[in-house]
Amino acid sequence: MTTGRRVRRSSTASRVASTCVVVAALALCGMPYMVTANVVQQLTSLFIFLILAVMWNALAGYGGMVSVGQQAFIGAGAYGTIFLTQWGMSPYPAVVLASLGSAVLAALLSPLVLRLRGGRFAVGTWVVAEVLALLVTFDHDLGGGTGVSLRGLNVYGPDLRRAYTYWITLAFALLLLALVFALLRHRTGAALQAIRDDEDAAASVGVRVRPLKALLFVLAGFGCGAAGALTLANTLFIQPQSIFGVQWTAYMIFMVLVGGLGTFEGPIVGAVLFFSVQYVFADAGALYLIGLGLVAVAFALFLPRGLWGLFAGRAQVPLLPVGYRLEDSAS
Repeated sequence: MTTGRRVRRSSTASRVASTCVVVAALALCGMPYMVTANVVQQLTSLFIFLILAVMWNALAGYGGMVSVGQQAFIGAGAYGTIFLTQWGMSPYPAVVLASLGSAVLAALLSPLVLRLRGGRFAVGTWVVAEVLALLVTFDHDLGGGTGVSLRGLNVYGPDLRRAYTYWITLAFALLLLALVFALLRHRTGAALQAIRDDEDAAASVGVRVRPLKALLFVLAGFGCGAAGALTLANTLFIQPQSIFGVQWTAYMIFMVLVGGLGTFEGPIVGAVLFFSVQYVFADAGALYLIGLGLVAVAFALFLPRGLWGLFAGRAQVPLLPVGYRLEDSAS
């Protein structure tokens, strides 16, 4: 008898979990018919947080690109929606097109910002966000510094508007989860994690570092742009200092670090936890943000794998078949 190692990517438990996710998604589609309008709006906010957490985790957790400027694309998606509706486009198609526009913006910026690494990349993305915020502030057609409303949604009744916004937000969340899932299941996912661990070493064995980083950066730009556009559709009003605010980065870092950096399920757990904490403590103002920062630091120092990493390490069962793992085999 000989023993060795074999590579496995999925298991029966993983396939069962994937089926459960599909069933849950179908059940969520019917929520506007089963709960109050306020709950529908709150669930929409939860899905927006989920999108942001998944996108930041894709960048930092799988690609090693720690961005503190994803609010650039959040704001671009929101103000892109305003711009398109001012030119006569219906609001919901404008949300989709503005999200794609954010991806185009990310593609245009990628040759510049992806030259940077580590802290310089983080600062560079933040500078981009600040520049975009200033440009919008000086544009009076977009409301300037006082903000602007999405008037195009006034043609819908309040309940119908909330339901439509909920459904399109759920659709975006499921789409982005599926895209990240498919990316990680492909060998591209392994290549991205190799770049995260050691970019130079990955390049030395033939990994196409710059195109893969650009792919992930554009995907994150698309997702964060969608989150911004959907935030506008959910709240109907935005201001530059809020939609381009660095607090979005604080939210994303908190959700990913607490849920589990570099895990597929971690951002989902982190988004649910953050939503619950925000619902209870949001009125605390600055103290609330300080508390989020302290909790995130504590997790980074003492529980770097996050809540999901802790659970998965003890359960020894991957619920969703992302990536590869080695198992002992005997013959």
